[in-house]
Amino acid sequence: MSDLFSEPPPSSRRPAGKAAKPAAQPDTGATPAYDASAIEVLEGLEPVRRRPGMYIGGTDETALHHLAAEVLDNAMDEAVAGHASTIDVTLSVGNRLTIRDNGRGIPVDPHPRFPDRSALEVILTTLHAGGKFSGKAYATSGGLHGVGSSVVNALSSRMEVEIARDRAIWQQAYERGLPVTPLEKTGATQNRRGTQIAFVPDTQIFGTHQFVPARLYKLCRSKAFLFRGVTIRWACDPALIKSGDDTPTEAVLHFPGGLADSLTDELGPNAPLLTPLWAGDAALPPAADGTDNGRVEWAVAFLESSSAALASYCNTIPTPQGGTHETGFRNALVKGLRTWGDQRSNKKAAAITAEDVLGSIAAKLSVFIRDPQFQGQTKEKLTSSEASKLVETALRDRFDHWLAQNPPQADSLLAFVIERAEERLRRREQKETPRKSATRRLRLPGKLTDCTRERAEETEIFLVEGDSAGGSAKQARNRETQAVLPLRGKILNVASATTEKLRANQELRDLIEALGCGSGDKFDLTKLRYGRVIIMTDADVDGAHIASLLMTFFYRELPELIRAGRLYLAQPPLYRLTQGARSVYAMDDADRERKLKTEFKNRGKIDVSRFKGLGEMPPADLKETTMDPKRRTLLRVITPPEDRLNTRERVESLMGRKPELRFAFIQEHAQSVGELLDV
Repeated sequence: MSDLFSEPPPSSRRPAGKAAKPAAQPDTGATPAYDASAIEVLEGLEPVRRRPGMYIGGTDETALHHLAAEVLDNAMDEAVAGHASTIDVTLSVGNRLTIRDNGRGIPVDPHPRFPDRSALEVILTTLHAGGKFSGKAYATSGGLHGVGSSVVNALSSRMEVEIARDRAIWQQAYERGLPVTPLEKTGATQNRRGTQIAFVPDTQIFGTHQFVPARLYKLCRSKAFLFRGVTIRWACDPALIKSGDDTPTEAVLHFPGGLADSLTDELGPNAPLLTPLWAGDAALPPAADGTDNGRVEWAVAFLESSSAALASYCNTIPTPQGGTHETGFRNALVKGLRTWGDQRSNKKAAAITAEDVLGSIAAKLSVFIRDPQFQGQTKEKLTSSEASKLVETALRDRFDHWLAQNPPQADSLLAFVIERAEERLRRREQKETPRKSATRRLRLPGKLTDCTRERAEETEIFLVEGDSAGGSAKQARNRETQAVLPLRGKILNVASATTEKLRANQELRDLIEALGCGSGDKFDLTKLRYGRVIIMTDADVDGAHIASLLMTFFYRELPELIRAGRLYLAQPPLYRLTQGARSVYAMDDADRERKLKTEFKNRGKIDVSRFKGLGEMPPADLKETTMDPKRRTLLRVITPPEDRLNTRERVESLMGRKPELRFAFIQEHAQSVGELLDV
């Protein structure tokens, strides 16, 4: 047991919430004198009840749940230290929470400095009393200041403690921080051991706030994920779970995979992963004298989406404001990717920053270290200066090894991060155009012919190849709901272009400006000016090439637009078959031959017209076959969630900067081509 920093003499104890009164002053109507009698001395746990915000951040629902976290953290410290394997958490009617572990049990023998009081009573009634200061009882722990249990006691209308230790059971009750029963030995036990604390938060402090089952259950799950050696048994009275709440009444929480299980569970089966999950654990570098410095565990998912999420913990305590351990984590990833870029002779890797790397990852980081320093009692930010270097050193070696194990995977990740770096440079020059009313004059980007309806979800934009096709499309369109943007031939291949070319390409800038939703990190689906974006190119090889370039652009620069199901391919016909007054359209050569046999049965004279392009197709035909929503066929462009890794690799192979990958693809699939048709 460590030394105590403060302890009032037994004779001076008074019920919590009643401060020592200054000496009475005569009421003269004047301002009271500022002398020694104006100085109050708050004793025991009085400071906690007077100023709970100093210890738990306030008196709201979040602060109430902080009490649960304090008691659960103490049980977790026993588990992490190797003395407990099971924790029971039970929420009962009356806002009563019971937490029980099978650890060593809080000592009940008299305290050396206060022989008239048990160690249990000292811990629960004295600030800065506990067994976690010296590091002898716990190598690593979440409790650091010796105030957690005593604060919970002070802010509870009732706390009942049961200790199973040395084959005996001891019990004691407290109310608002003061013992109301003596510590009593109530029975014997052969196998049971550990600490059980049941408490009811004081309504004088927290008012009507109640424990929320879903919030407590989530806390228990996170603790079970953080330490794979513990099993947490959750139980909740069914009467406390509201209709529509899927929180279970009973659950056994045990996750052998640790943080990897947690991240996989949160992401779900359809996560847009760039690479397989990178997860593991490692010992932190030892101190100069060989002392164990603790360990680190991590799980990282690199995602195609741009929503980042990093959850970090220290000694199972959540650190939502981050801290030095997160700094070490960021440094390890950034330096690792830069080094890999150097090894692959990619000079652009030097421009990578933490923003580029962390902007699209979901990750969990957990460290266990000795004597951590936090910012405040709520422990939301780790400030231990040595944690940064320790975590960076431990993770850097493992990250380098993970990259080297699969070079294609590492190259793909590096290319993606470099894209984000290049996007960061382009953002400053990017312009976004909100939808304007048709009654206002607006300089439209490029050669955009806009529609008149203002409700974006009821409109669509056709991206067409050249001014000739644009002219036909403008005549065939519905002016109210359909916009047309002609593009000049084959657009830039964004998968192989340099950043400078992308930034200088007016065609792509006009396209992004016309859509109005931005790109990359600036993408905002709510600002998309049209309900559908339709690529409409000629029904030949060149048209397919242009469509491929446009799909690559959207996949690389506006992937969320594809995931939202807003990108489509128009299906213009290649042939018109006419017999008398009857006309039938065919999509390609095979469709032409099939319809000659089925529609006309090869009877009589049939006029077969081949459209050389959309520009030579009469507007009436273009409207009837391709643009009229009642008669047309559209293909939606998708990236299947279960196949996103393969999709990205395929785009890199066929459209990327390495021609050798395309050559390898051609060699691999050449035998599957039975016949080449000159169309």
